Amino acid sequence: MSIEQLYKIYRQNPGVQTDTRKLRTNDIFFALKGNNFNGNEFAAKALEMGAAFAVVDEAAYFTRPDKMMLVDDALETLQQLALEHRKQLNIPVLAITGTNGKTTTKELINAALSAGLKTYATEGNLNNHIGVPLTILSIRPDVEIAVIEMGANHQLEIASYCKIALPTHGIITNIGKAHLEGFGGEEGVKKAKGELYDFLRATNGTVFVCHDYNYLVEMSKGIPHIITYGNKDADYTGTPAADTAFLGVQVNGEAGFIQTQLVGAYNFPNVMAAIAVASHFKVPPAKAAAAIAAYTPSNNRSQVIRQGSNTIIMDAYNANPSSMKAAIDNFAGIQAPKKVLLLGAMMELGADSIREHEALVAMLERTHWDAVVLVGGDFKKITHPYIYLENSAEAGKWLQQQQLQDTYILIKGSRSTGMEKVLA
Repeated sequence: MSIEQLYKIYRQNPGVQTDTRKLRTNDIFFALKGNNFNGNEFAAKALEMGAAFAVVDEAAYFTRPDKMMLVDDALETLQQLALEHRKQLNIPVLAITGTNGKTTTKELINAALSAGLKTYATEGNLNNHIGVPLTILSIRPDVEIAVIEMGANHQLEIASYCKIALPTHGIITNIGKAHLEGFGGEEGVKKAKGELYDFLRATNGTVFVCHDYNYLVEMSKGIPHIITYGNKDADYTGTPAADTAFLGVQVNGEAGFIQTQLVGAYNFPNVMAAIAVASHFKVPPAKAAAAIAAYTPSNNRSQVIRQGSNTIIMDAYNANPSSMKAAIDNFAGIQAPKKVLLLGAMMELGADSIREHEALVAMLERTHWDAVVLVGGDFKKITHPYIYLENSAEAGKWLQQQQLQDTYILIKGSRSTGMEKVLA
């Protein structure tokens, strides 16, 4: 059976699943493998549960030739099917990558575009080698524009996603220090994220570039169509309101003032990206602005949680040196009677890890805090004047014992430190 034949089956049964726990009737099941699982073992069960078809890559599990396809690599076949579907879609596809703010920018753009267009965007953080093809295969015929988030932790990853998603438009939110171990240093991060620009340069594409970041302006040279946004000297400009817990943005144009539900001036470029994209695709500015103002962050990304008289900024989805600096700088600027930080260690920094954790401590020491708790990882290996705890459970117990009142609390850390458990 060819990809074209499989695509005909997909057209009749457009639901695709890789996990039987999420399977719906008439889905196509792809038997993917991981370090601790083999999807082939669940293929027959998927059919019993109502799947229309299953794709397996081990002959021992090819038990239903009428309802199964045996391939060399189920993941590769999933990606090929996604590419086949993408070729049938005559719509703009906007790809988003970057070190920080990818998901927030994607959500803001999705909200703004949806105010005027039938939009489909990456759900959650399905931004990897499995998530990108699943996102493409979720795009229905009535969709007018798609927004696809692309994450990466090594070279040529973004390039491989571009070959599947075939983006017509792109955004790199920013480039900072993250996954340094996999990228081979900060220049490696720039090269890897720049693979999106490389693709659009070669395919006569369009990019939205934050003009406030000189390195993005430089990297984008040679791309045929460049639309800029930022604080000044750009196609779309605005100004962030200062010293407020929630970001306000004065947009120069019909959108006017937008009071967002986002924490921190570091979200200003993300808001302006949404304004630029929505305006470019002719969404009425007032509708786009209203949608951005209504967007509420979730999933531990700059969430604001009120607990009694305390205000908690929960930003525990992930952390790296650049996002930590932005969060701490913003927290320092908030006017509050008392301020406490609980920070989890940063991961995947390789040989730079100790130095980056020491730099973070040096930054913390420049500001007075009522308390600082550092949790796990390489914080244990460095000298600092703060409270050190082994894990987020201990940090949660510490926080409960303090019985804080009228306090602003910042909780942030890399995904693997599980800092959201501090409030569990």
